[in-house]
Amino acid sequence: MSRITLAVGFLVLATGGAIGAQTGPISGPAAPDHLQPKDVFGLEWAAGPQISPSGGQIVYVRSSNDIQHDRARTDLWILNADGTGHRALTTSGRAGSLVWSPDGERLAYLEGGDDGSQLWVRWMDTGQTARLTSLTHSPSNLSWSPDGRWIAFSMLVPEPDSPFQVEMPGKPKGAEWAPALKIIDQMNYRADGAGYLEEGGTHLFVVPSEGGVPRQLTSGPWNHGGPLAWMPDSRRLVFSANRNPDAELEPLNTEVYSVTIGDGSVTQLTHRLGPDGSPAVSPDGGRIAYLGFDDRYQGYQITRLYVMDADGGNARVLTDGWDRDMGNPVWASDGRSLFVSFEEEGEVKIGRVTLTGGTETLMDGGVGGLSLGRPYTSGSFSVSQEGTIAFTDGDAHRPADVGLLSPGGAPQRLTQLNLDLLQGKQLGEVEEIWFTSSFDGRRVQGWVVKPPDFDPSKRYPLILEIHGGPFAAYGPHFAAENQLYAAAGYVVLYINPRGSTSYGEEFGNLIHHAYPGHDFDDLMSGVDAILERGYVDEGRLYVTGGSGGGVLSSWIVGHTDRFRAAAVQKPVINWYSFVLYADGPAFFYKYWFPGPPWEHERHYMERSPLAYVGNVTTPTMLITGEQDWRTPISESEQYYAALKIRGVPAALVRVPEASHGIAARPSHLIGKVAHILGWFGKWDQEVH
Repeated sequence: MSRITLAVGFLVLATGGAIGAQTGPISGPAAPDHLQPKDVFGLEWAAGPQISPSGGQIVYVRSSNDIQHDRARTDLWILNADGTGHRALTTSGRAGSLVWSPDGERLAYLEGGDDGSQLWVRWMDTGQTARLTSLTHSPSNLSWSPDGRWIAFSMLVPEPDSPFQVEMPGKPKGAEWAPALKIIDQMNYRADGAGYLEEGGTHLFVVPSEGGVPRQLTSGPWNHGGPLAWMPDSRRLVFSANRNPDAELEPLNTEVYSVTIGDGSVTQLTHRLGPDGSPAVSPDGGRIAYLGFDDRYQGYQITRLYVMDADGGNARVLTDGWDRDMGNPVWASDGRSLFVSFEEEGEVKIGRVTLTGGTETLMDGGVGGLSLGRPYTSGSFSVSQEGTIAFTDGDAHRPADVGLLSPGGAPQRLTQLNLDLLQGKQLGEVEEIWFTSSFDGRRVQGWVVKPPDFDPSKRYPLILEIHGGPFAAYGPHFAAENQLYAAAGYVVLYINPRGSTSYGEEFGNLIHHAYPGHDFDDLMSGVDAILERGYVDEGRLYVTGGSGGGVLSSWIVGHTDRFRAAAVQKPVINWYSFVLYADGPAFFYKYWFPGPPWEHERHYMERSPLAYVGNVTTPTMLITGEQDWRTPISESEQYYAALKIRGVPAALVRVPEASHGIAARPSHLIGKVAHILGWFGKWDQEVH
């Protein structure tokens, strides 16, 4: 019985590369001027740029991959708004989550150490730093009070609550007994990336900005979250939380609250079924903007921008006619409009919304580049007092840099973090395509990554790479994985089929209670559109995808045999077992299905790739992290066993210590690509 390991995967990738002949198999290493697997350790990217209140400086988190420790390093870097003075502020490799003081004279941030992440402050004029906390758990959601006296944050407060008492007999002196049994009585008792959760709630704290003892403001068996916003008088803090009695059963039903700093009294400001969060207080304190929607238990619902009076009255929606998700509301200094981010056709854009509901796009594209492995739509921005915007500036051929948009000006790129690495590299060209679905004629967007030295007269193998979610979006963003596939000689096709975000609520909900479904037709139509161009060999088609893309790739091989091989990453193949075993058991059965599985068994099984395993003839490899609690590895194991029982060529790759984000560690990203190229290369050789 064969077994594939990560070490074998590295070897496979080292011996696989560009196509040497017009229709020949993939063989030989990638050309030296193409992206190499080891180059993943040399990539850098910017995140969370925070512009100073005056607009003169920008501090951002600069991330890189440490080849010695196989982890990402994060440090704070600063530069002037004209691009000069670019330098490091921290060198520990464990800094992030920064926020400027209101006067711009200090910077609060988190920095990790042997005792976890702690809150630090830096004086910008002298460069002196001070550690403010010695917390038992890592804080988050830093927010500086308008008067500069307080820094608020949220943090887990453990509160063990055993449902009953157990008395064990005393063990003899020196005896070595097994670890004590553990009792779980919470619905949400584990989370992907965190494992089994410590009992307790996330609460709000304030600490004096010049040092002192943190003071807890909230209590109870709830999670109080951010972002946190202050009222102008610095006496109240506005936040979101799900403090409802049925919070476990209604996980999205958050409300906006305020808490008084003096006595900790909490006031509820919103009252409806649905998520209300991301509060932002107007400069005069008279209004609070927030994001949310009226929950209809749909798989995908548009997040809208609302505004209400500071006491919770007169709530109204501002973006009812704007069929796109709103994010990151920031008040303009005059209090008459708000800056927002929104998704449009696979890209994050920045816009402005007036209090009368008027909308304006300030920057058409250019915000993104935060996902190093796959081309997910992402990005962030911040705004100075006079309206200058700092943003993450990425595109299809480089990870995110720091960008700047001055009022009335054009976007500028201030950094070139990967110039040294990519200057001598020839990357695969990324081309946008549109095509119509064979199911209903809808227009669908996608992108093609062509191999370096692409020759349209040749015929290349193709990899269809499918995004997760399913309510998510790909876009024209840098993706190390796709570039490595292209460097190995493949044409790569990635698509936003129905169900993807950034095309409006109707398009997203075309798969409501029908996933997988006609998104399959969209994907096949995209493949057909590329085949019509004549540079892809129809006999050398391959498919892969992760999470929701794992669902669809396993669905595809159960509905067509047109692909020579498949690499199914972290899939759901049995919805019945998934909703009862994955993290978030209160969510999936209610939003993605009409009810629990025992009431709708036929519906669940008709949408499960496992139900169609009897049709599969495509050689299929499965890849999943051993600590994945979102799409647990038991899903992959079921499918692997079914394939082996049927005699279909199959392999199971277990990624040690990995959660749902398989590629969180650089070597895992390389190893994942290595296994996929190795598996496809094995079956590609049989073409000739």
